Amino acid sequence: MRTKVNEDYNMVSFRFHFCFLVLFVVFLTPAPSLGHICLPKQQHVALFIFGDSLVDAGNNDYINTTTDNLANYGPYGETFFNYPTGRFSNGRLIPDFIAEFAKLPFITPLLYPGYHQYTDGTNFASAGAGALVETNQGLMIDLKTQLHYYQKLVKLLRARLGHEEAKTLLARAVYLISTGSNDYFAFSTSNSSALQTYSPEEYVDIVIGNLTSLIKGIYKKGGRKIAIPNLAPLGCLPIARALSPNNTGACVEELSTLAKLHNEALSKSLQELENQLDGFKYSIADTYTSLSERINNPSKYGFKISKIACCGTGPYRGIFSCGGKRSVKEYKLCHNVSEYVFFDSIHPSERANQQFAEEMFWSYGSRASQILELGVSEFSNCSQLTC
Repeated sequence: MRTKVNEDYNMVSFRFHFCFLVLFVVFLTPAPSLGHICLPKQQHVALFIFGDSLVDAGNNDYINTTTDNLANYGPYGETFFNYPTGRFSNGRLIPDFIAEFAKLPFITPLLYPGYHQYTDGTNFASAGAGALVETNQGLMIDLKTQLHYYQKLVKLLRARLGHEEAKTLLARAVYLISTGSNDYFAFSTSNSSALQTYSPEEYVDIVIGNLTSLIKGIYKKGGRKIAIPNLAPLGCLPIARALSPNNTGACVEELSTLAKLHNEALSKSLQELENQLDGFKYSIADTYTSLSERINNPSKYGFKISKIACCGTGPYRGIFSCGGKRSVKEYKLCHNVSEYVFFDSIHPSERANQQFAEEMFWSYGSRASQILELGVSEFSNCSQLTC
């Protein structure tokens, strides 16, 4: 069992681009206070992030939750930041790399107790969150609440920037949304009441319906450009392999099938929204294919190990024990995390996150890059970022 845990940590230092001093805002209080801010005169694109642990930069550090939904202890964060930041990775997440590519600072978690440059964007994501309020209810910031916080921020920006400048900022911004995985893991458990109530197709429709409500809420407040990674092959994550029938280590097909159904419904739903909503543009990053390729052909992408997590215990290190702070205290940690596709039993390593971000921003075409760097009005509307 790894026993040395770095308890003395601080949140990552963020580079801020201030026009004027931005006072601390606490969104859990009814009357936030903010000093005067201004939108940079050059073309400027903000990045707003919604969703789950794949994109949460540390919001859960500031809510009452369980250690299952926390990564504020080592070895999380040790590769890049040298201390845990609340990110479920050994280092940076996909939105961190996207921000770097777009010449933005790391986007600050909403609940981070310090100064914020909201004109660069904000991270609303919360580990454990799903599209459904019932998923891990009471232990994270659900998607509906994340939208509520965004609506409050929009009101704040309009008050301080003025209506027209706020409108410009929100319309130029890119909204990155990662959600769904937790809903389907919850659905697939044997004690889930939803499993007896809904068919897989009906449950997917409910998840997509809630995600659609979030997108419509963002659109109503001025957002126009949505970027969404589709779901990974959930049944092939180490946590799923550890639970495979007869301990074979095979992918759990029921989970991957749910992911496929979700991805098909997501593509259809976003195309319908684009037809319905004036100026709405979207792009889907094909995470399912990208991760599948790295699992099946790790050496092609510079990895050596793709089915076993770097950090965890049990078969495939699939027991979610990394850090020794959860119900299972024992865990093993690999020597060279850059050789692994997965850092813990659920989440990709920093190197894998970087590759996914590069595919989203660079390899899949220049439009996503132009959106983030230059604020152009067009955004990829294809089912993948391969236009």
